[in-house]
Amino acid sequence: MRILDPDELAASEDLRLARAHVASCDEDAARESRDAVLAFVDEHADALHRRCVPGHLTGSALVYDAATDRFVMLHHTKLQKWLQPGGHADGDANLPAVAWREATEETGIVGLRVAIPAIDVDIHLVAPPHEPPHLHHDVRYLVLAPPHAEMQGNHESTALRWCAVGDLDELDVDPGVRRLVEAGRRAAARLSD
Repeated sequence: MRILDPDELAASEDLRLARAHVASCDEDAARESRDAVLAFVDEHADALHRRCVPGHLTGSALVYDAATDRFVMLHHTKLQKWLQPGGHADGDANLPAVAWREATEETGIVGLRVAIPAIDVDIHLVAPPHEPPHLHHDVRYLVLAPPHAEMQGNHESTALRWCAVGDLDELDVDPGVRRLVEAGRRAAARLSD
């Protein structure tokens, strides 16, 4: 694990870069999803774009405060459920940069830092209002918050909160979010060793 330098967050349109970021996830629990996303990328030259009808690549973040062992969850305005920050690649193959950008926009936290490699890969069906249901091929990263980070949400969420593992039952999150949290906590421990 390593933290990316700011100059490594530049956008790229090279789908091979996205493929490499997907392939970098070596978490056993994500292996099946990782392999399915790699196959999807190989079959869809437009996998980075929302116009890719069966689904598209997304990047998301476990925004984590190592000092308090807490992470950010947001209540998504369109989907009406608690999720980690994240969003569409929208043509950007630099998936850790996508996760960092989305986390910064959705939490308002200044000074976030993203680590590579990816800590999880998940495929899930979304059905936003006024859009056909489609798959998000989500590549997930550990994003570290600075000490005493303050959040300020945007229109994409109705609520934001710092959570501990014990809060996940209350939020009724899916198994993929639980897997992400555990992978992120393990990755953060490796970074601090």
